[in-house]
Amino acid sequence: MDIQNILNDLKRERARLDQAIAALEGGAGARRRGRPAGSGAKSRPRRHMSAAARKRISEMMKKRWAERKRKS
Repeated sequence: MDIQNILNDLKRERARLDQAIAALEGGAGARRRGRPAGSGAKSRPRRHMSAAARKRISEMMKKRWAERKRKS
């Protein structure tokens, strides 16, 4: 093998390693939240809870916690 072929192989390997490191670091080193780019899943509009639903869930959870506390 001549030196030029060895250099080309090493450069390809370095580019592959750089891509792997960038993927592990999350691109620019910052962690992003949510789905990764190109995941294929379409984003849905955010759903909001009414005040009545929030209150009903709150009351149910308080009952649940009270039962747990009573058992222990």
